[in-house]
Amino acid sequence: MRETPVAKRARARRILGALARAYPDAKIALEFSTPLELLVATILSAQCTDERVNMVTRALFRKYRRAEDYAEAKLPGFEKEIQSTGFFRAKAKSVTGMARALVERHAGEVPHSREALMDLPGVGLKTANVVLGNAFGEQAIAVDTHVFRVSQRLGLARANDPDAIHDQLSEVLPRDRWTPATHLLITHGRRTCAARKPACPVCPVRTLCPWPEKTGA
Repeated sequence: MRETPVAKRARARRILGALARAYPDAKIALEFSTPLELLVATILSAQCTDERVNMVTRALFRKYRRAEDYAEAKLPGFEKEIQSTGFFRAKAKSVTGMARALVERHAGEVPHSREALMDLPGVGLKTANVVLGNAFGEQAIAVDTHVFRVSQRLGLARANDPDAIHDQLSEVLPRDRWTPATHLLITHGRRTCAARKPACPVCPVRTLCPWPEKTGA
């Protein structure tokens, strides 16, 4: 029988409760102290581990403190500084272009609105929501590779496009828990529901998961 929207929302709440008990320490892994730092770190995190990004940004954030600093950075040197995060040429253009836009449009400050954030070079829905949810304390769903995978295995969303997954999760997850739900789904994807070898036998939400390819003991 097809799950009704009401039933799916109820199951989603039970899933979040179980994940919260399993991962009480779930939080954003990127290190930052300002909205600008988080915005830069999130751009650098595309197809790169948070651990690697943190290694790079510890030095980067000591050198570049304002949007103006990034806006004035010379591409060859900046590319070298972020090279280990991968796709460094594209990321360097995104970060410096984003910074120039901040200076030109927002007096160097990171805007609080999703629309203004997404209007910045290199900033899509996921990046905007990471900043809104973690730097500004708003409720926002950020669909990274873990959320994309886990939400579909759990039957909470189904689509080939991350933005479509975001829209479906917005209808299923309780609005007042969007940001912590993101952290829980990411943590579950990293620690248990891995892409290649999910640890289904010890999964805290195994009984709530309809994924037909669950692994055995």
